[in-house]
Amino acid sequence: MTVSDKGSPQSGRTSVSDTDEFLHHHTELPTTRISEAVDRFISAIGKSASWMWFVVTGVIIYAVVGRYAFGLGSVTLEEIQWHLAGIGWLLGLAYTLVADDHVRVDVIHERLSLRGQGWVEFLGLIFLLLPFLGLAVYEMFPYAYSSWQQGETSQAPAGLPHRWILKGIVAISFTLLILAALSRLLKVTALLFGFPRPIRIESANNKKEGAS
Repeated sequence: MTVSDKGSPQSGRTSVSDTDEFLHHHTELPTTRISEAVDRFISAIGKSASWMWFVVTGVIIYAVVGRYAFGLGSVTLEEIQWHLAGIGWLLGLAYTLVADDHVRVDVIHERLSLRGQGWVEFLGLIFLLLPFLGLAVYEMFPYAYSSWQQGETSQAPAGLPHRWILKGIVAISFTLLILAALSRLLKVTALLFGFPRPIRIESANNKKEGAS
């Protein structure tokens, strides 16, 4: 099945207006079975990582109260704060791409047709985002492994050990971003070329009507 600007069910071609039944709520792109599974996986990680901010808030409150109420400053607590904040932020990056909630400059993109937006997404993913992410992963995993081999620790007195864990999270974050980008690429190819085959997404209105 090919998504095109014009077409009819008899010709086996689906028009852009007919693709509404396939559209993802946020991305306005069709979804596929593979991309749907990847999105659910990444969304679960992103939503789980969001709870990290409650922990960070608790640590910050504990550190502030200890410092200003009891005069008990702690380098360890300070490093725990930015370690946890970094982990929460890094693991949430891929979720922003899946949900299409990342920062986007739409001066030109928003003025294009759906297929025009699809081509911008396609070329951007193929020639910009995926090569950059691939290079980042290629560099990050050896970077984390070298830190583990050296037993790298914080240079601050009473700082945290096992610095390789945070560096490993950076590598994992970029790997998740690659999965999110590939998932989005599948949605774009489903829109532009009809493969993988888009799947229908039941709208919220249809669910309400079915429930009633």
